[in-house]
Amino acid sequence: KTTNFFRQFNFQPALNRYKNLFDFTEYFKSYIVQMPSRKALPAEMISRNNFSVWSILKKCIGMELSKIAMPVVFNEPLSFLQRISEYMEHTHLIYKACSLSDSIDRMQVVAAFAVSAVASQWERTGKPFNPLLGETFELVREDDGYRLISEQVSHHPPVSAFHAQSLKHEFEFHGSIYPKLKFWGKSVEAEPKGTMTLELLKHKEAYTWTNPMCCVHNIILGKLWIEQYGTVEIVNHSTGDKCVLNFKPCGMFGKELHKVEGHIQDKNKKKRRVIYGKWTECMYSVDPKAYDTHKKLEKKTGDAKNCESEEEHEMSEGQETVTVIPGSALLWKITPRPAHSAQMYNFTSFAMTLNELEPGMERLMAPTDCRLRPDIRAMENGDIETASTEKERLEEKQRAARRERSKDEEEWATRWFQLGTNPHTRGEDWIYTGGYFDRNYTDCPNIY
Repeated sequence: KTTNFFRQFNFQPALNRYKNLFDFTEYFKSYIVQMPSRKALPAEMISRNNFSVWSILKKCIGMELSKIAMPVVFNEPLSFLQRISEYMEHTHLIYKACSLSDSIDRMQVVAAFAVSAVASQWERTGKPFNPLLGETFELVREDDGYRLISEQVSHHPPVSAFHAQSLKHEFEFHGSIYPKLKFWGKSVEAEPKGTMTLELLKHKEAYTWTNPMCCVHNIILGKLWIEQYGTVEIVNHSTGDKCVLNFKPCGMFGKELHKVEGHIQDKNKKKRRVIYGKWTECMYSVDPKAYDTHKKLEKKTGDAKNCESEEEHEMSEGQETVTVIPGSALLWKITPRPAHSAQMYNFTSFAMTLNELEPGMERLMAPTDCRLRPDIRAMENGDIETASTEKERLEEKQRAARRERSKDEEEWATRWFQLGTNPHTRGEDWIYTGGYFDRNYTDCPNIY
């Protein structure tokens, strides 16, 4: 059993490096300490009441925000690389898909996973820190049987690449994201360009999709709120099955707020299942005939029950507001957030653990890991002044490094990913080259 454990985590380079059992035992202990334990952040959320967003954004209408330096107070104490890793909160859905024998059943669970991947954004109105070029984040969850590595592979435009894999070679989940943020006067719109690829290795299947648009409303005045909207197409490249999901915009009276509806069709374009629910709550699957019958009945009787206003939705927090059609199967339900989440940047329990840095972890991680970023660490500890100073210092250090490379006509070399072609979509993608978990970080850049 011990031998199998070491094979999973590729400790051989460490075994070669340490001369005696005591030294290696200390290294081993530093690895085990990665298991997350904390239930809260070190300090509560910093108040934004004394800061005006309008004073900064009024000159930026229609512009892309990635090139605009925002005060640290509008951030949340996580890097965008850590935010990406929150896709893995509902990894149990991937394992469920792996266990199913029918391709349509697998597709509906993959669809639920694609929806769950954006669920953590609900009420998360703080902006994650822009990753520095070369910044990385690793997430090893032995209890959930996977590990993830992400790297900031480009600064202009900003591109983040990630790769997650099952420790028992059941799946690989990877992608690259180029978030485009624009300010439109009353709202900030985020377009998460980039392709998600999920490979179920046992079934020799690959699914690809892109995430929906995200918009934060009431930037200037009123309570901030988030909506996701747009069409998401999930394609099974092995079978030809497709799932089309419509993330509905809020609408004038909030009737469609958070709703997701769609269907699964096979390679012959026959509709096999209907998927419905809310990305903030749950997703269900039902037979298309049962769905059509319900809709006809709903049209006759009127949908008074579901015509809730935006305010009514806010009042129903913690309750399920999706009307369940008879014969439906529950695919996914959101994990309740901790009671103190509102004081902790509206983080989920999963997000609370992402910047945790236990004693001994620094010896194991790459020096570019964003847990080591001093500005994020200071903000998490409630020290806004140090966070702001460190953020400016790191940004200037990055600019200076870019000037030096330009002077020497030197190109930036990524460490763990390289630009290539997605084998399933044939589009441009960043591909993980391997080797991160060999734990050899001697040539990593000094970015902090």
